[in-house]
Amino acid sequence: MSTSAQRLPALGGVLPIARLRSLFRTEDVEKRLHKLPPREHESLRSTYERMLERGPERFQVKPGGLPAMDHLYDELPNFHEVLDDLKRQLALCQDSQDALELTPMLLLGPPGVGKTHFAREVARLLGTGMGFVSMSSLTAGWVLSGASSQWKGARPGKVFETLIDGPYANPVMVVDEIDKARGEHAYDPLGSLYSLLEHDTAGTFTDEFAEVPIDASQVIWVATANDERSIPDPILNRCNVFEIDMPDADAARAIALRLYQGIRGEHDWGRHFAPAPAEDTLARLAEMPPREMRRAWMTGFGNARLAGREQVTPDDLPAPTGKKASIGFMH
Repeated sequence: MSTSAQRLPALGGVLPIARLRSLFRTEDVEKRLHKLPPREHESLRSTYERMLERGPERFQVKPGGLPAMDHLYDELPNFHEVLDDLKRQLALCQDSQDALELTPMLLLGPPGVGKTHFAREVARLLGTGMGFVSMSSLTAGWVLSGASSQWKGARPGKVFETLIDGPYANPVMVVDEIDKARGEHAYDPLGSLYSLLEHDTAGTFTDEFAEVPIDASQVIWVATANDERSIPDPILNRCNVFEIDMPDADAARAIALRLYQGIRGEHDWGRHFAPAPAEDTLARLAEMPPREMRRAWMTGFGNARLAGREQVTPDDLPAPTGKKASIGFMH
């Protein structure tokens, strides 16, 4: 890893430090490229040429000190245990030459509790970029680790693409709904994670398409799941596992209020609305899962604006998920 470092824009009130880290050996790529038969494997050839064009070095970023996290404690009151663990690990690397090293996280909780939103906030806090894979829509593990170039339509996996195409050596990689991964026959769609979640073996990760070892040891892993019973033990044993509950009434109300204020402040049209929502409207929002709140506020703002009101009322809000509004003809 290069010892050169530079400052990047401030994150969480702290200037991050970026060092350059080499992810692969150019001679390995050149050797593979030269072995390709002429006018064959154009996709693979393009991949190698892209690697050589971009070069092997990427930014390895870490905060220059302990970043401000109070806003996350306010916005994510049901994630305090995870935030405490994240803060402890960030504290270890501040004022040192050590790289940022975070133990993989597995967030367990019901749908809509905010797990994916939390993962995005971690990426924003650390400023390292993010890759995202939804396992619920996949039937093949090669989406993570690539498919052999011998297969028709094969391409590199998400880990390889995020590292090679992105600017960072330590992006946050979100594996969403890991408990819903579906394999084909005896193929384990999570098999590549066994080595990727281990720091030592991830340092020589080989994508099955490119077949060139790359350093994925600095990737920050955040996995989400609704139920741990279908997750293999080798995955559970490699992660810090956190059970995330739905926020209680007071916490849900606080989340809904911050969302109202945030949406109102982000838009010029927000000046048409009262600085704070009505209590009965806030109470209705607090009954919803956090994932649904932003959509509900946006619908409410729109309906209130159409009615020429500065207050969003409970009637402006959408029906709860699963209760579709009736559609019919007026007689």
